[in-house]
Amino acid sequence: MALPSPNLDDRRFQQFVDDAKRYIQQRAPEWTDHNVSDPGVTLVETVAHMADQIVYRLNRVPEKNHLAFLDLVGITLFPASAARTDVTFWLSAPQEDPVAVPVGTEVATVRTETEEAVVFATERALTVVPSQLHHLMVQRRGEPVADRTSDLVEAGKDVPCFAEPPAVGDCLLFGLSAAVPDCAVVLELDSTVDGVGVDPRQPPLVWEAWTADGWRACEVDRDGTGGLNRPGEVVLHVPGGHVLSRNAGREAGWLRCRVTEPLAGQPFYTTSPTVRAVEAFTIGGTTRVVHAETVRDEALGESTGLPGQRLRLANAPVVGDDPPVLLQTADHDGWQDWRVVPHFAASGPDDRHVTLDATTGEIAFGPAVREPDGSLRQYGSVAPKGAPVRARRYRTGGGRAGNVARGAVRILRTSLPYVSEVVNREAARGGVDGETVEEAKVRAPITLRAQERAVTLRDYEELARRAAPETARITCLPGDEGEHGAHAVRVLVVPQAVPDPGGRLRFEQLVPGDALLDRVTRFLDERRLIGTRLAVGPPYYQGVTVVATVHAFKGVDVDRVRRQAHDALYRHLDPLVGGAGSEGWPFGRPVQAGEVFAVLQRVPGVELVDQVVLHPADPLTGKRGEATDRIDLSPPSLVFSFDHRVRVIGDGA
Repeated sequence: MALPSPNLDDRRFQQFVDDAKRYIQQRAPEWTDHNVSDPGVTLVETVAHMADQIVYRLNRVPEKNHLAFLDLVGITLFPASAARTDVTFWLSAPQEDPVAVPVGTEVATVRTETEEAVVFATERALTVVPSQLHHLMVQRRGEPVADRTSDLVEAGKDVPCFAEPPAVGDCLLFGLSAAVPDCAVVLELDSTVDGVGVDPRQPPLVWEAWTADGWRACEVDRDGTGGLNRPGEVVLHVPGGHVLSRNAGREAGWLRCRVTEPLAGQPFYTTSPTVRAVEAFTIGGTTRVVHAETVRDEALGESTGLPGQRLRLANAPVVGDDPPVLLQTADHDGWQDWRVVPHFAASGPDDRHVTLDATTGEIAFGPAVREPDGSLRQYGSVAPKGAPVRARRYRTGGGRAGNVARGAVRILRTSLPYVSEVVNREAARGGVDGETVEEAKVRAPITLRAQERAVTLRDYEELARRAAPETARITCLPGDEGEHGAHAVRVLVVPQAVPDPGGRLRFEQLVPGDALLDRVTRFLDERRLIGTRLAVGPPYYQGVTVVATVHAFKGVDVDRVRRQAHDALYRHLDPLVGGAGSEGWPFGRPVQAGEVFAVLQRVPGVELVDQVVLHPADPLTGKRGEATDRIDLSPPSLVFSFDHRVRVIGDGA
């Protein structure tokens, strides 16, 4: 398909003639005959015809020239960024020796008939360290730590986990034989007390690990004990930084179970649970992966021995590593490494420097520039003529294809002993497609006008997107006088989120991390006007619950209609892809029952929408407000679908 012809100059033949005649009146007022029969006007029309042809040719400038024009004003295309997530490697059974997962280990999603597998590679090495239980201690609030290992192992007594009755702050400590950072640990507990008063689905407990920075929370993969109510297994993901430490004179890798305040309306322990036997072992580990495939020893050709030579990698875009590409050339001393630099401004004639365009994969050697005195200055070294050039290692990938849902990464492409399965417990985020020429054309005037300074609200939005291109939505609002003071700017950041299977977003996916907010804040703080107060944070999410009753056509599957109605509601009331234009629910736009009525009426199989009621809800506590037909949102607010209820009436109901 041909590229669309840009309209760089919209003037045509007649406009050139009219402009020339106006200039004649200004510069040569004695020339009064402007009729087409005048020889001078004939010359004007001839020149106008030639100018019209030049403009026509200019407007057929190809995309390559557009990139060259943008480069002249310092505008380069943003490369694609790669999605990242954490992947857990589960062992087939506990091992006596450490199991190593090297850097570059590849995992992937399942390949289907319509979709290729999305490949990820580990960014850092992982060691699954074996462990076992060495010590068991109890610490009651306000009392020293008591070692109960002998009571458990030697005497075979039932050890109370907490005080009687339990109090907030009581702890049960487990001392492991080794530190197990980034590992998954299984605690097998045999309890003799059942039904101690807590909700086994939400027990008032938190599991923590001792690290170099103090106690840090562990992620609970599953709790088969129901809050220490029954015998079972507790699987914990230990955070990185877990270290050996001494507690009551005993050195171990410490984990603890601490009693916390129960949630509102939740029951608390009436009596302390006890343990009769405890076993611990390591069953897996977690490490960071990036959407990228590693390419090794790719031949790029031979050096011409001339400055400014350009070579192109076979795969693009290139994922930014350090270095992004390990380039080598061969000479009589063997293979020589070349370093990738952003530009050649500081490169001397003996520096082995090259530049890389991560978007296209083009590698450029240093140019030779003629100085004012007539001499040539070489920026960066030139490889000897005929020298083979190869890319020793680089990684290619990136783009929105890497934003996969949690549980989608399940294939181990690199064979590892004792590893039975892999899984990503959270969705992969951060994948952004590379910038197109059309997008760069829109950004270029804004960049030239703002000159790296944030003055207007639009300037703040554009600069915030540049600081965090992986975000889903960014908007900028004037701050409230009472909240942030005069001359305040409020930047709202909505992170990229991938729905779980079924199209449902979890509330925690929409809360931006501290690292993301800090990055945007630092970037904008360096470019804001003096005196402008800046606040960067998430929007306020207003939970909305729809309770509706619909009638299905005769003979239609009621369960299918119910599922499709739920999908339609979650899709329409979505902060990322909801709204009338499917571009995300507009900030501050109210939710009305009539609009929801129309959404349900379009669901296939729905004959009649009988009733629609809206309830404001709190996504954190789950509490719902009174029924209403309209929910108003403040300017910095977005909707969040929370537990919709649709009743479908079918045949004979």
